[in-house]
Amino acid sequence: MQEDFSSIQKWRLLLGKAAENPEDKTELSAEANAMDECLGALYNQNDGQAGLGDSSPQLNRWLGDIRKYFPAPLVQIMQKDAFDRLGLEEMLLEPELLESLEPNVELLSTLLSLNKVIPEKTRETARLLVQKVVEELKRKLENPLRQAVKGALNRSVRNRRPRHKEIDWLRTIQLNLKHYQQDYKTVVPERLIGSGKKGQSLKEIILCVDQSGSMGSSLVYSSIFGAVLASLPALRSQMIVFDTEVVDLSAYMQEPVDLLFGTQLGGGTDINKALAYAQKSIRSPQNTTIVLISDLYEGGDSQALLQRVAQLKKTGVQLISLLALNDQGAPIYDRDMAQKFAQLGSPAFACTPQQFPRLIAAALEKKDIHHWLNQEGISPK
Repeated sequence: MQEDFSSIQKWRLLLGKAAENPEDKTELSAEANAMDECLGALYNQNDGQAGLGDSSPQLNRWLGDIRKYFPAPLVQIMQKDAFDRLGLEEMLLEPELLESLEPNVELLSTLLSLNKVIPEKTRETARLLVQKVVEELKRKLENPLRQAVKGALNRSVRNRRPRHKEIDWLRTIQLNLKHYQQDYKTVVPERLIGSGKKGQSLKEIILCVDQSGSMGSSLVYSSIFGAVLASLPALRSQMIVFDTEVVDLSAYMQEPVDLLFGTQLGGGTDINKALAYAQKSIRSPQNTTIVLISDLYEGGDSQALLQRVAQLKKTGVQLISLLALNDQGAPIYDRDMAQKFAQLGSPAFACTPQQFPRLIAAALEKKDIHHWLNQEGISPK
């Protein structure tokens, strides 16, 4: 928005032409009129305005106009409303229209749901859009996760009885500053801090992600975090996606764009089958964390799923159940199953991308997840 509008003009734009008094019309500038047309085409379909229709040139012009007159966050909302209200998913099948869209996580989710029907002429444009969003998200999210994991791994292998060559002198001095001896002008360490052999405590993280339709944005963020985890040599990382079948995409973890195009949003859900697959690949249960990202609607054997969760917990595996990994909060989920997971020691909760690095650090350090939830102000479901 380039100019300042009066309160009456703002209300007129907000309420639309239908709210206007025919005898006392609000005067709008040329820019405000253009904005009014953009809004009316989308939201005022019953007041005689033309609407968006199904003409590609008309849609393309509208997409260009909303980017011209509205800030990016509002553009993204209007694009989503166009998909939801007017059924314009076919917009995504035309390369010219795709190029006019403002890339965002929601758009990626829609693209992924149409992955198998996108024509060849549009696929490269779609791929470029996915890559743009992935790179932007990775720039924001990579360093916090990398630092959190490295710090957690260093702390998890800390040795309280180190040999001389294993002593971490900086941490030892910091810990023992209170024992500084003024007479000798030195620190007399009461406790030595060192690092053990990292090879003895190799940590494993398995991302197990539901491909059902509601999990689109969670799948996008999972792919970004998966790429970062896979780049850390001190971790063994896997990524499994599932509906009624299980697909191991671990080989694509360092290429999140390829990984996302290997998914298939929609379909049923068999969580037990996915966890069974993950269980077979576990080498050291005590050093393994499974992050299950799912709304917990089990389409398979619910009793077998609960038995599987109990078995994993008994062997020492840390199972974290995320109902969503996005900025939008928890989706609709199976409350009864979430409660049963909690009773088995795996509380289910939603997590934002900003909280995820701290969650993984807590898991690697084997901290109590209930305590971590309290620290973060998150209520388990």
